[in-house]
Amino acid sequence: MSWDSVADGIGLFCLVFGALLCLTSSVGLVRLGDLYARMHAATKPQALGLLLSLLGLGLMLRSGLDIGMLVLIAIFQMLTIPVSAHLVARARYRDENPR
Repeated sequence: MSWDSVADGIGLFCLVFGALLCLTSSVGLVRLGDLYARMHAATKPQALGLLLSLLGLGLMLRSGLDIGMLVLIAIFQMLTIPVSAHLVARARYRDENPR
């Protein structure tokens, strides 16, 4: 068994599991009633699903330029996901508690 087939298998597993986590996140957005619960469903499994999908894609592509681009995507997503969730929670808090 060569490294290429092992990396493709692990990459396929990561892609499928990442897609399932993203699907779970979208179902949570639809099913959960509270804004804070929806915000949790939109950030936690979505971020892990995205990272697993990028990891699987990187294992399947195995090109230096492609992996560098995937790392940049992961860094920017990990920087923006918590900020956007914080801003949504802050807007909701300010809407419920006017000054």
